[in-house]
Amino acid sequence: MKDIQRPAHHRRRGPGLLGGLLMALLVILGLSGSTALAAPGGTAQQTGSAVKVPARAMDAVAAMQPSWNLGNTLDAIPDETSWGNPKASRELFATLRAQGFRSVRIPVTWSAHQSATAPYTVDAAYLKRVKEVVDWAQAEKLYLVLNVHHDSWQWISKIAADHDKVLARYNALWTQISAAFRDEPRTLLFESVNEPSFDNATAAQKTEFLNELNSSFQKTVRASGGANKSRLLVLTTQGGTPSQELMDDLYTTISGLHDSNLVATVHYYGWYPFSVNVAGGTLYDDTARNDLTDSFARMHNTFVATGIPVYVGEYSLLGYPDDNHPSRIERGEALKYYENVGHAARVAGVTTALWDPGSYAYLNRQTLKWQDPDLFAWIRSSWTTRSGTASFDQVFVAKSSRITAQSLTLNLNGTKFRGLWDGDTKLAEGRDYTVFEDRLTLTASALTRLTGNRAYGVNATLQARFSRGLPWQIDVVTNDTPELSNTTGTAAKFTIPTKYQGDQLATMESTYADGTNAGPTSWNPYQEFNGAFSPDYANGTIILTADMLKALRDGEQATLTFHFHSGAKVKYKVTKSGDSVTGTVVKAS
Repeated sequence: MKDIQRPAHHRRRGPGLLGGLLMALLVILGLSGSTALAAPGGTAQQTGSAVKVPARAMDAVAAMQPSWNLGNTLDAIPDETSWGNPKASRELFATLRAQGFRSVRIPVTWSAHQSATAPYTVDAAYLKRVKEVVDWAQAEKLYLVLNVHHDSWQWISKIAADHDKVLARYNALWTQISAAFRDEPRTLLFESVNEPSFDNATAAQKTEFLNELNSSFQKTVRASGGANKSRLLVLTTQGGTPSQELMDDLYTTISGLHDSNLVATVHYYGWYPFSVNVAGGTLYDDTARNDLTDSFARMHNTFVATGIPVYVGEYSLLGYPDDNHPSRIERGEALKYYENVGHAARVAGVTTALWDPGSYAYLNRQTLKWQDPDLFAWIRSSWTTRSGTASFDQVFVAKSSRITAQSLTLNLNGTKFRGLWDGDTKLAEGRDYTVFEDRLTLTASALTRLTGNRAYGVNATLQARFSRGLPWQIDVVTNDTPELSNTTGTAAKFTIPTKYQGDQLATMESTYADGTNAGPTSWNPYQEFNGAFSPDYANGTIILTADMLKALRDGEQATLTFHFHSGAKVKYKVTKSGDSVTGTVVKAS
């Protein structure tokens, strides 16, 4: 992405002399905190009026950065609280605004509240509730993106089999939405449909169906008049996918509509093997990084460079964070991903919306506190600057061996390394660590002091500090190779007794004697974390899931290789015979 210039509308500057005088006047007049707008860095800027939307679509979408998704709420099926989240409140939007967000995407599933037969009427009470939520967010001076969400796979996907009915229902839905929000300010955007897919259709038909839906959406909204004549409208690719072919199709649609108030949208969840930890994707490596860099470069080159703004309507990782399950992605590797998303978005000149499915992930909807404040700090920092990282966020010191120096590679990301700290104590370069080019080495004497009595687990947490951005935490861990034990179980439940000894599970490789893959991920020997296996650190076991047990061939021994973050590998054999499963340790050679 080095050839992509940062667009002028993403540059930030101070308020200037006139702006400073106006802000001072507001303070003198004693305006309340309710008129304060939190800047992306968390500071407050005063304003005495509603959000002024820039006339140019590119500038308006830039003003929406950063964005957040009210996921699994109004899009839940059949009702707002069906998927475990509380009802949206004005306090929620006030919290988001105070945390630096400038816009919110409000996914809405309409199917349970719209008649499936002509004239396809939307329930008035439901429409009123959606409008209430929209108005609360507008009152907190947020931009809003309102869409048609899970309807995409519930009934819109059937367009090939029942074209006229699906199109009529879709047009009726947008006619009613347009009428209900006709006089809302331009801070409200409409999005045609979420991640559309089409059943039993050829590639050419899918392209035509989406072009028809996007075009009909634009025509319907514009014909409704009022503020809808110039409202920003968001059009999507198939599945929200940022592939070049599908973005080219969307570019053709947008160009053909000759409408300067259109926005392209795609979604990004990272390189799939890394995003779910499958096929050996345990690290945010060059492959994962290049996938992100190339995807955002395509967004820029296809749309932004040609004058079409881009709203990345969803970004996150698949299944991370998730407080209900063991973390499938190593924390430091996840932080590198989020740091890089923010950087790539700024370079490409696109606006990004964090997908937040609910209280088990990012923002706790009950307490309105971040589940993981440190993770959010990295996300927020990425909106404005880069942070330095390292090749890993753990240094492993084997308890059974003599302590020796350990090294990490620094990823400076345009920063300068400023030193290493243990709490408030700055470590001494030369005595405690050395730096040669991008190589950071902790000395044996420093590690001896930091590991103390060498109890298994994290003995100390250091901070590598850089010239800007957030410090990179490095855990000093005492470990030994994990020990597994022989055991028996059933085809419904099988757990392997495991002494982790300070280590953590990274992935599991699974094969049969003939070299074929054993497990539900038949296309790769490395199975999906939490899909085929899962660590239970508290109870000292590794769980083979029901899907893994079901996929094992009856009577045929499978060799499992457990990979740990220290680099240790432990082999284990399992055999399923009818309803029983036997596991045995493979002695290290």
